[in-house]
Amino acid sequence: MLKLLVGLGNPGPEYEATRHNAGFWWIDAVARELKTNLSLERGYNGLMARTTYKGQTLWLLEPMTFMNESGKSVAALARFFKIQPEEILVAHDEMDIVPGEVKLKRGGGHAGHNGLRSLHAHLGSDDYWRLRIGVGHPGVKSEVVNWVLKKPSPDHRAAIEDAMIRTLQALPDLLSGAMDKATMHIHTSKPPRPKPPKPHKSEAPGTPTTPATVDKNLADSKPAA
Repeated sequence: MLKLLVGLGNPGPEYEATRHNAGFWWIDAVARELKTNLSLERGYNGLMARTTYKGQTLWLLEPMTFMNESGKSVAALARFFKIQPEEILVAHDEMDIVPGEVKLKRGGGHAGHNGLRSLHAHLGSDDYWRLRIGVGHPGVKSEVVNWVLKKPSPDHRAAIEDAMIRTLQALPDLLSGAMDKATMHIHTSKPPRPKPPKPHKSEAPGTPTTPATVDKNLADSKPAA
């Protein structure tokens, strides 16, 4: 059973709506679903809520340490309340997944994500659950930092929010530890098919439009410091 839900992001209004803060968006949505409120807990360097689910204590956490120091906040809370890595779920932005899709997994590498890199170091383990929220890839390695630290397009933001709503339907399974059921629900929930792009005015009616190929290779993302 999960005891700690973590969302990764950067603090401050200038980062609030950026792709790198998708983890914060998800925790905010969970807090609304569970009818609880996050408040600043300086001892854990983060916004935290403590609630109960089916008689079990559950913590929600948004580290306020900036992305590349997220592990300090998470590890401090986990150590104090004796929460094991496998009882933690971390929601974070994932460039290798398109907007509108979310994937659930346990363990694995950090794939260049500095928030996960920090968690690995401070928890001393990679054996925690990850909710990988698709934000897409810019297609060019040199644009990765700008991509994650900028706001998504309105269409992409809507797709991300719709995907988060679908994950909330799996929240009872997630919190009760029915991870196979949660995984099946999250992975088989497909986003609506996007509308085809409108042709440019210079194009004749009926001219086919070919979308640009997106490079799926991950690159190191350097969070704001």
